[in-house]
Amino acid sequence: MRPEKLEPAATRAHHELERLIVTLELAPGSIETEGTLIDRLGLGRTPVREAIQRLAWEGLVEIRPRAGLAIAPLHPGDWLRVLDARRGVEVVLARSAARFVTRDAASQFHEAALAMQKAVIAADVLGFLAADKAIGEALALAADNDFAASLITPLQTHSRRFWFRYQREAGLAASAEHHVALIRSILEHDEDGAAAEADRLMSMLRSHAEAAATR
Repeated sequence: MRPEKLEPAATRAHHELERLIVTLELAPGSIETEGTLIDRLGLGRTPVREAIQRLAWEGLVEIRPRAGLAIAPLHPGDWLRVLDARRGVEVVLARSAARFVTRDAASQFHEAALAMQKAVIAADVLGFLAADKAIGEALALAADNDFAASLITPLQTHSRRFWFRYQREAGLAASAEHHVALIRSILEHDEDGAAAEADRLMSMLRSHAEAAATR
């Protein structure tokens, strides 16, 4: 186990607000205030404000001067758009990760895969989401491409939010299987295999998005 790192307050605020948005505890389309979020998180005004600014850049909230903060709405058809934008970057990252994966990144992959498998067994949706995020972070670390990572991170967050709303427990096992196959190819330094597994994962998610859009 790696020692826990003390995250900056702004990072903690961002992670917690992101979680509340992804799990719909902050309802899509709802209006919040900065003061309410500060009270809810128990953190200072400055870190929460920094987190809100980042979330606004990621398209998860809209800052409305003198009116509050609007949580991004959820329209099923937008999941398809998110995945179409995400697909190519995921393939690039997977191929690069297989080429450059380090021991530290490999350790993160192992821990995240184990956490995901445990979440599937326990039908723990929140645990699964946390493991999915950890895999994304390991992928960004392994790929060593900050430009691609900065593009993919908000797309992954939006995708998790749609998945939580429209898929949840029904997709745990299949999604975990695809993630494990992707990780295996990366750790074997199989660039073509990793790219193909990333594409298969996106195809699976897109089938879920297509079903959600036609409900």
